[in-house]
Amino acid sequence: MTMVGQSRFHGRAAYVFGSAALALLILVASTMSAAAQQSPAAYMQRVANELIAAQRSGSQADFARVIRSHADVPSIAINALGSYAASLKKSDRPAYYAGMVNFIARYAATEGPKYPVARAVMTGQTRETAQGFYVDSRITLSSGTSYDVRWRIVRRGSAFKVRDAEIIGFEMTSFLNTLFQNYISENGGNPRTLVLALNR
Repeated sequence: MTMVGQSRFHGRAAYVFGSAALALLILVASTMSAAAQQSPAAYMQRVANELIAAQRSGSQADFARVIRSHADVPSIAINALGSYAASLKKSDRPAYYAGMVNFIARYAATEGPKYPVARAVMTGQTRETAQGFYVDSRITLSSGTSYDVRWRIVRRGSAFKVRDAEIIGFEMTSFLNTLFQNYISENGGNPRTLVLALNR
């Protein structure tokens, strides 16, 4: 290739790469803008649809993917330890978070098929407070039975995350808190015993 040919080649390559980079920046910016404009109710509808798809697949891995993507995992996990949180080593946190996600996903994959969901419809949302947003929904089972679920949504950076779910007045994180803290209490008061148990 001549010097002129090389110059044209490099110039064309620079143009192509520059255009691709610009397109990527525009795509990222538009995606972030769309996420920022999405309402908590619309976000929760998307999460609910993903959870229904995971239930229909019956896959623990699918449930785990949805939980990792949308749950406020660090806050839920640390809060579940109560006073034992101060004793959990920072080096144990990644394993604890992963173990908690797998525990919830395994439970959902086991129990979910017993109560197949036909549809989930968001019925309203509150204004944002220090606690986040609350999104109300109506869940209808394949049997025709329906019940209400109130979801607590919080902001994490530019994204929304699910912090809790209240079913018939019962908060799901309360169940987790009691279960985890009782296990630690019954096993010497060391949260590492819970981490090991969750990852067996």
